[in-house]
Amino acid sequence: MLMDKDQRGGINILLIPLILLGLLFIGALSFGIWSYGSRQDFKNNSDKKVAAAVDTAKLQVQAVDAKNFAEAAKNPLKTYVGPAAYGSVNVVYPKTWSAYVDTTSSSTPLNGYFHPDVVPSVNDRTAAFALRLQVVQQSYSSVLSQYNSLLTTKKVAVTPYKLAKVANIVGSRVDGQISPTTQGSMVVLPLRDKTLKIWVESSQFTSDFNNIILANISFSP
Repeated sequence: MLMDKDQRGGINILLIPLILLGLLFIGALSFGIWSYGSRQDFKNNSDKKVAAAVDTAKLQVQAVDAKNFAEAAKNPLKTYVGPAAYGSVNVVYPKTWSAYVDTTSSSTPLNGYFHPDVVPSVNDRTAAFALRLQVVQQSYSSVLSQYNSLLTTKKVAVTPYKLAKVANIVGSRVDGQISPTTQGSMVVLPLRDKTLKIWVESSQFTSDFNNIILANISFSP
């Protein structure tokens, strides 16, 4: 009986390394099969993969080229100068844009619409213009007070703002819900007994608004 116990113990000790070797062998075999399959897949599909990579690179280059071309096409910039009675507002904008300016209203003596290619109908309430410009027959404080409730509910952010070319006039910049249906950015500035409003109605044109419009617009206080 004692010998049988020793024999069973010896067998158990030998069995453990055999099991480990078996597991290692199975793992190595599985890795080898996976590696072989990957090599075969690359070998069989390498041309397709290279072609796909080339096509992706071409599309990326084309997208960059199109963006650069669109930016270059904006120059040289065009200029609109408003009536002297309303501050001779001087607006510089991309030459790829068109402008429509109405000076017939008594409440809004200067009302401008700017947009790439063709200006949409000014009666289209769904249109998001690249740039809007107004001189209104309201005081600066009256116009700014319209955003008090939106400021309280944090639907807009209001910060002091000065134009680069009219640095002696301090106004405000409003970012957020600038109208009941529009998310955008607006600059409000006192203009004598009136108020100058400049705004963008789509995030698509925010870069032009910041880098071209606001960087160049001026008026006579």
